[in-house]
Amino acid sequence: INLTGTVRDFNYAGTPGGHPDFEAFLGDDRGVVKSALGLDGKPVYNGSPTTPTTTGAANFNQWYRDTPGVNASAPVSIALDETFPGSGIYRYDNQAFFPIDGQLLGNQGAGHNYAFTYELPTTFTYEPGQTFNFRGDDDVWVFINDQLVIDLGGVHGAESAGVNLDTLGLTPGNTYD
Repeated sequence: INLTGTVRDFNYAGTPGGHPDFEAFLGDDRGVVKSALGLDGKPVYNGSPTTPTTTGAANFNQWYRDTPGVNASAPVSIALDETFPGSGIYRYDNQAFFPIDGQLLGNQGAGHNYAFTYELPTTFTYEPGQTFNFRGDDDVWVFINDQLVIDLGGVHGAESAGVNLDTLGLTPGNTYD
């Protein structure tokens, strides 16, 4: 299964033109986003007015919107592989996910380009017994049917979370975002 999302690249905090939310703070930070997507299908900032790892709604809103002079964007695809033929279980496992190294705004003297967001919309057809498991670092939110189901907010090492789709009130055979 091939999925294509949008990467938005930012300059690191502390560099000329740097974004204050990128690579400036460390720590878990749950609750950065509201429990439902906005009308535009984007995460909605929940800080009041900031959180331990973010600097306010105006800066956060740039994470998932093209903003001239602030970020640069490009499409990036990933391929989910079936774990074994006929299993119907797919995964993407990349221990070094740096999809824009040396691209867009560049690595800025670092070994990798760390200051980016990745927005990856997709749809799936719900069937009873499905689960979604995720392992990732730094501000990972998963929304199903416009509702937040996984919150790994913050700037941290890899963490894991999962959701049993049977608990979400979905209708078998229906397609969901």
